Amino acid sequence: MSHAVPDLDSIGIKADHDLADQFRREVANLLSRNNLNFPGAQPVSFSSKHLTELQREDYYVCEKTDGIRCLMYFARGDPNSEQPEIHYLIDRKNDYRYVPGLHFPLPNDDTFQGFHVDTLVDGELVNDTYDDGSTQLKYLVFDCLVLDGQSLMHRTLDKRLAYFKEKVLKPYSAMYRKFPEEKQHRAFAVEDKSTQFSYGIEMMFREIIPKVKRIHGNDGLIFTCRSTPYRIGTDEHILKWKPPQENTIDFRMRLEFPTLEPDTEDEAEGIHEPFLDYDAIPICHLFVMLSAGEYRHFGEMHVEPQEWENLKAMQVPLDDTIVECAKDPEGRWRFHRLRDDKNDANHISTVEKVLESIEDRVTEDDLIRLAPVIKTAWKKRQQGMAAGDEEKKRRAQGIPGNPNGVKRKYEE
Repeated sequence: MSHAVPDLDSIGIKADHDLADQFRREVANLLSRNNLNFPGAQPVSFSSKHLTELQREDYYVCEKTDGIRCLMYFARGDPNSEQPEIHYLIDRKNDYRYVPGLHFPLPNDDTFQGFHVDTLVDGELVNDTYDDGSTQLKYLVFDCLVLDGQSLMHRTLDKRLAYFKEKVLKPYSAMYRKFPEEKQHRAFAVEDKSTQFSYGIEMMFREIIPKVKRIHGNDGLIFTCRSTPYRIGTDEHILKWKPPQENTIDFRMRLEFPTLEPDTEDEAEGIHEPFLDYDAIPICHLFVMLSAGEYRHFGEMHVEPQEWENLKAMQVPLDDTIVECAKDPEGRWRFHRLRDDKNDANHISTVEKVLESIEDRVTEDDLIRLAPVIKTAWKKRQQGMAAGDEEKKRRAQGIPGNPNGVKRKYEE
């Protein structure tokens, strides 16, 4: 089943340059940073070295949704207007889109009149399609950076998610249980993204992924470290696993059409100079980014005649666009999809990591085989933490330490 990626322009109203700049400054201030760039974390591609990382640290795993990554900013509106709370989606181009019809009440408020502001969550927009053909737009939240002006970025992932579920999602869900008729007025439903302990890999592959593939598509797994803070930009502790054949790179594509010399028919029509043959399949040059505005030629995208017809049928500009490509069994780069949600190709450092992931392939079977080892290591860390907590409790009570575990008289 094919799944339509949500269209942001049909969901929200894009802020003009000055307003978007104002919001970028507000968000940067909330995050205590000077940089106005996209404030989201970015994963690294999974390679075999990360198999050791999953044994060494506690990771959560969730399915990698085939949707649009957006942060959502709960902003302050005009307190004297009908919109004292406003909500903006922030896409990877760092554009801001106002979404009407959203309300997130405060906890322990039976009137549901209060609302959150100065809040920033991270998630993904997906179009769920069900067996009966019905669809529902959802925003799946997988992290919370700031809640009511309080930064949560330094807290562990489980704490960040717990704050979101308790303070935001629980009262939000309670409101719609009490007023289900209001669901028709919301732009999309908001849910938390289902996560598992990293050793629950087999269940992800056997149960969760087959289900979500039918509903909104899936292209892999995301592993996120439980104990590390939220990091804006590339985060070495967020691991993006894809089936080896689906590892992709985002390139800037530039088209080179062949030049034809005019024949007698052309000359009869007054054409005497060489001209570009726009009816031919062009050479699709692929470029990677070295720095802002600087690109390096990387290779070419192989295009079959029918693929070129399909590309033209999209009726969108193709030259100088961002395309996502994967390698086929012959090692050729093939078109996967247009990335109109991105302004730039992948940086060369990202490309090198993806290439490493392609060459150093980790399969579904590799992950499933490792799951018991990951679980044993996780449980051992838990036992060590529990023993440490017990020792702290003893010291707080003035009881001497007991490293050898020998029972004392007062313990018998």
